[in-house]
Amino acid sequence: MSKPLDASSSAAVKSAAKPAVQRAAGRPAARAAGSKGASAADHAKRFERLGLRRPEDFVLHLPMRYEDETQVTQIGNLLPGQWAMVEGEVLRCELAFRPRRQLLAAISDGSGELALRYLNFYPSQQKQLAVGKRMRVRGDVRGGFFGIEMVHPRATSADVPLPNALTPVYPTTDGLPQPVLRRAIGEALSQVSLSDTLPDALRERLHLMPFDAAVRILHAPPPDVVVHTLVERAHPAWMRIKFDELLAQQLSLALARAGRLEKQSPRLPRKAGKQTVSARLLAALPFGLTGAQGRVVDEIATDLARPHPMQRLLQGDVGSGKTVVAALAAAQAIDNGYQAALMAPTEILAEQHFRKLAGWLEPLGISIAWLTGSLSAKAKREATARVEDGSAQLVIGTQALIQQNIQFARLGLAIVDEQHRFGVGQRLALRSKGDKDQAVPHQLMMTATPIPRTLAMTFFADLDVSVIDELPPGRTPVVTKLLSDARRDEVIVRVHEAARAGRQIYWVCPLVEESEALELQTAVDTCEALRVALPDLNIGLVHGRLPTAEKAAVMSSFTKGEMEVLVATTVIEVGVDVPNASLMVIEHAERFGLAQLHQLRGRVGRGANESVCVLLYQTPLSMIAKQRLRTMHETTDGFEIAQRDLSLRGPGEFLGARQSGLALMRFADLDADIELAEHAHEAAAWLQAHHPDAVDAHLARWMHGREDFLKA
Repeated sequence: MSKPLDASSSAAVKSAAKPAVQRAAGRPAARAAGSKGASAADHAKRFERLGLRRPEDFVLHLPMRYEDETQVTQIGNLLPGQWAMVEGEVLRCELAFRPRRQLLAAISDGSGELALRYLNFYPSQQKQLAVGKRMRVRGDVRGGFFGIEMVHPRATSADVPLPNALTPVYPTTDGLPQPVLRRAIGEALSQVSLSDTLPDALRERLHLMPFDAAVRILHAPPPDVVVHTLVERAHPAWMRIKFDELLAQQLSLALARAGRLEKQSPRLPRKAGKQTVSARLLAALPFGLTGAQGRVVDEIATDLARPHPMQRLLQGDVGSGKTVVAALAAAQAIDNGYQAALMAPTEILAEQHFRKLAGWLEPLGISIAWLTGSLSAKAKREATARVEDGSAQLVIGTQALIQQNIQFARLGLAIVDEQHRFGVGQRLALRSKGDKDQAVPHQLMMTATPIPRTLAMTFFADLDVSVIDELPPGRTPVVTKLLSDARRDEVIVRVHEAARAGRQIYWVCPLVEESEALELQTAVDTCEALRVALPDLNIGLVHGRLPTAEKAAVMSSFTKGEMEVLVATTVIEVGVDVPNASLMVIEHAERFGLAQLHQLRGRVGRGANESVCVLLYQTPLSMIAKQRLRTMHETTDGFEIAQRDLSLRGPGEFLGARQSGLALMRFADLDADIELAEHAHEAAAWLQAHHPDAVDAHLARWMHGREDFLKA
């Protein structure tokens, strides 16, 4: 078996990195077509833009597709839409000036004639296509005015031997042509140790091919390979690469977890007795906890009692009761003499939390501070002082909590709501707000966007996950109806009937002001139109650009039942709780993502009355839009919706800024490769226990410079 990379070979790899880039971007680049005048430094910058710094990075920069230059196709057999290479004699080559300056040529191989057209060209290309020369040209075939043609085909002399492998086409950037990339990757393959990081026993058990063979096949596939297995990433070589990528991620997350367990946090055990804040809060609540809430509260309480930082993700469907769980966690921290902080992504959501938690905790004598960017300077100074001297036991706010001038006296628990809306740096910044001499605060992250099992096992494997999988009693199922925008008048009649029956209505629009590009109905226009159509109703408008005081006044009026219809943008997506609202209309529903539609729909169905969510859409609908709307009509199960959303849109909706824009999964598909992910999950634990050297070698190859994205 090939040995994993040892320390000496790893050092050799690092020392070879700079010459590899210099050589790849230097002499060969100057000769590459289309790179005239580009310097080694220019190409080095472009390599950097692609994340290509070490030779290992070049080895793992794999093709996105392939071109078959191993065989020549007869011109007579060409079809529009195919990529092909032909060989023939140049019949003519001339400049044309209508409708614009262009180079026109034609070649023939006896079976037919092919037109060649260049809209941008060099004089050297005109010489290259001299009449009578025998040339090889390759490109996409298309129908033209005078038969089939290729536009901007690549041309070479027919004297050059045909390659014996498929030609890779790599992801690139402006100013970095394929020949330069191929040459750089070829040099890296000759420099880097491609020894296997996996023990033979593991590789054989999972039927994985050796790493060396896998990367060489992907960079230079033999002509007899089944091309569609490469394109669809189903070839055994791709299986090995995808497994290695998933394994590297699992190992990194395991290291992140291990590193967290080495840090110290304050022990915040659950205090006994009826006079504790936790016990008095439970006794004062106007409802009992569901079984799922009780289970999750116990899981968090156990974590808080440990001397290392809790890093727990609390996920629960819309309306499952996460806020009361957060309140009980905060109460446990306060019982131990520590402060708790809750940060929300929007002021509306933060204010909703503030009102609810203040209503529960202030009667128990708990001091709560409110801190957002919109506070007056005086109010902000007062709140900041209370946070710093410790008199504020619970602090609720937006990103204002992580400003540099905010320092907590004794922060024991940091709670982040809708965690996917915050970046890695923001989440870490809140956790770092404790006294610098004290231990790291515990962290509880909450989301109402359920995490599919695949993601929980991969991107969130470093976290402990609690799930509230039970809705409180009294929540009524929401009926979802799909209606074309052509039936808007019927919807307005239904809105009037609901309002006359004493119910309240949300009408959600995707934009605040006119957009010529999307031509969407705006919140402002919709509000005016509804006021004209329904003059006897009190109709309000709320959106993100309203002044804070005006926004608060509108929301307060709607919450108190003084307003029948609230026209809003997606600022009401989370945090708004009005049990009397039983009808929601979502304008241009086809423009929203599944998770957002599900969140919005969760604003109704909070009372005892039957609730309806109307999805108004405009035709024609794209295939993805049809699938989204069908999903919303078929199920109200947040986990089922999340799984379908993962299939439709990938992991971005759930991860948010977790990776700060850098996707860790370049090759594996979290929806299609679930079995590989499970194998990688098991293999990571086995390697850590039995082959720590292989772990180090594998991470050195795959995760260099990416570890920081796993810290939050």
